[in-house]
Amino acid sequence: MSRDRDPGRTRDSSRRGPNPPTRPDDGADSGSTWGARWAIARRELRSLRSEKTILLALAIQLFIAAFSSFLVVGLVSLYDPGSIDGDRTEIAVTGNDTETILAVANEQAGVTARRYDDPERAHEAFDLRRVSAVVEANRNDDGRLSVRVTAPEGDLQTSVLVVQLRETLTDVERIERQRNADAGRLERSPLPLPSSTQASPYVGFTYTILLPLLCFLPVFISGSIAVDSLIEERQRGTLELLRVAPLSLADVIDAKLQALAVLAPLQVIVWLLLLAGNGTTIAAPIALVALVAALSLLVVTAGIGIALWAPDRRQAQLLYSTGTVGALVAATVLPEHPANTVAKFAIGNPTATTWGLLVGYCLLAVGAFAALRRVIGRLEPDSL
Repeated sequence: MSRDRDPGRTRDSSRRGPNPPTRPDDGADSGSTWGARWAIARRELRSLRSEKTILLALAIQLFIAAFSSFLVVGLVSLYDPGSIDGDRTEIAVTGNDTETILAVANEQAGVTARRYDDPERAHEAFDLRRVSAVVEANRNDDGRLSVRVTAPEGDLQTSVLVVQLRETLTDVERIERQRNADAGRLERSPLPLPSSTQASPYVGFTYTILLPLLCFLPVFISGSIAVDSLIEERQRGTLELLRVAPLSLADVIDAKLQALAVLAPLQVIVWLLLLAGNGTTIAAPIALVALVAALSLLVVTAGIGIALWAPDRRQAQLLYSTGTVGALVAATVLPEHPANTVAKFAIGNPTATTWGLLVGYCLLAVGAFAALRRVIGRLEPDSL
């Protein structure tokens, strides 16, 4: 008959749960807490290596930032061909009133207009590919100018021609409208426009399209990763395994959130360095990184909240995508669109509204994070 070697020792195994017992002071070792959080964060970041879609998105962004100068030249040429030095597009202008078309077209960059007295000769030159397009301008008996353009069938050359002729025909329309107003044929006079100035199309494309793309895309990707990560932990049942002492459910989610929220600003820092290496000057990089960090914290927090509420991955991603699109639409009612905020910080022309919106984004992100912490504190872990 066996006996206990230590009769004075009481057995409490029946009262022990799956986690180690807490300390008498109900506290936790801060060093071990941060060590456990860092372990979860590293686990989260290592898991990204198996996501081919995420790696492809990062590679595309890296390519855009690294070869930004080359891409800007190529992409700008699609919507502003006159900005690229090279051969000029020659068009034939014919009809009974060609003076306005000729004057405006020859002032357009990248376009050379030649007058043909005979429309048949103009179309013959087009068939022989001596000219790229034929513009017929005829004034009717009522004084209205009618313009008809003949261009090649749908191909890249047609797209370039449409872009090149768009500004020309717009200027002609403006001139005709002013003439009709002076002749009293319009009920209202057109609004006066400021004189046009010469500006580089590269600047506009870089700061209003390319840079906002590189700043916002990492934010949206981080939010999507957060949704997938937490949903997968719930579906696989591994979220319970992560809740080991001294970490609570809130600590586990915090570690995941912080690891993913920091990805976007780190990427933007790399993108800004690559842009600077390509000759793109960023006037306020610290403000841009702060803006991206605030938006990243806000979006990742929203993604975590959706993942906690949605029952499966498909519905979670649908809610996240719908919410992202809705947020972009709602941003149009702001005093300044986030893309304009990025552009103003980049060119060094922020206004009081720009700084105010930056502070607002930071406060909104902190408030959303605090609200999520409060919700998680009241959440029953076994309900996930």
